[in-house]
Amino acid sequence: MAGSNSFYGPLDPASDAGYVDAPPRKGFFTDTSVCIGCKACEVACKEWNLVPDDGFNLLGTSYDNTGGLTANSWRHVAFIEQPTAGGCGHGTDTPGAFAGMPTGPSVSAATAVVGAGVGQDTGTSPGVQPAVDALAAAGTIGTQFLGMPGTDLPGRTTDAPRSDFRWLMMSNVCKHCTHAGCLDVCPTGALFRTEFGTVVVQEDICNGCGYCIPACPYGVIDQRKEDGRAWKCTLCYDRIGDGLTPACAKACPTESIQFGDLDELRERAARRVEALHEQGVDQARLYGHDPEDGVGGDGAFFLLLDEPEVYGLPPDPIVTTRDLPAMYKRAGWAALAMAATAVASFLGRRA
Repeated sequence: MAGSNSFYGPLDPASDAGYVDAPPRKGFFTDTSVCIGCKACEVACKEWNLVPDDGFNLLGTSYDNTGGLTANSWRHVAFIEQPTAGGCGHGTDTPGAFAGMPTGPSVSAATAVVGAGVGQDTGTSPGVQPAVDALAAAGTIGTQFLGMPGTDLPGRTTDAPRSDFRWLMMSNVCKHCTHAGCLDVCPTGALFRTEFGTVVVQEDICNGCGYCIPACPYGVIDQRKEDGRAWKCTLCYDRIGDGLTPACAKACPTESIQFGDLDELRERAARRVEALHEQGVDQARLYGHDPEDGVGGDGAFFLLLDEPEVYGLPPDPIVTTRDLPAMYKRAGWAALAMAATAVASFLGRRA
């Protein structure tokens, strides 16, 4: 099995996979607190990777027309609608307030900030920060939330903010786990670990067996109905190999999706959470950043504003192949015992 003896200790997956002098591990940090649900990441992912459309079937229950990660949706922007804190039972007496959440800017301020970042070649730098600073100096924006929470929905023309609910938005993606169960069960080698520590499916090798689908603790991998093969995010392996930013991060106007060296992203994320806590956003927490968790940490991790279950994420993911070595060992001992019994029975008959 690929991986170290311990599923819970720190691991450099590229070196563990046999790469010599591998570059720093790459990954995504998705800051959901500044996601505006524009779905630019979904579109950019489809365009660059030639991912087919989803059939344009509107769900009818949400602005989320995608519904989840599939073979034809490698990025999925979730829309989670929540009532006010009073309706959620968070114990606040402030009408229209969310526990621990400051009031965000108006729609016009959000639009100005978002527009300031469009079309900039920023890489991993905070391309929208100058606009945010200008709005803050003018007293228009007191936090770095763009349209959420506690304000009107993005795109509405009314000036009166709605305070009866908030939207939590998150651009979900493959986690590129440190200990990836999908790698362990693939019989053809279609799934492989890259020199950047990411996990990629080679569609020309995949035979459509589907073993990788239940092996993923996040339910990321899916089979395409047309050919039965497995598909998922590659973290734009072809782009990062040429020193380019993945398409989704490049297209994100608020830099909710940030790409870079994973160690640096983790440090940046920790500073972001600390800053949000100082602003009174007590619910801000990181998900998938801990190398000591059940998958050895994720190559794509998130800043969340509520419990993981709210976003459809497992609270304690565990690599599904964790117990395979022990199972193989027990099976081996059982086979030896059966063989020894058969030999003893044969020799007993001859005697």
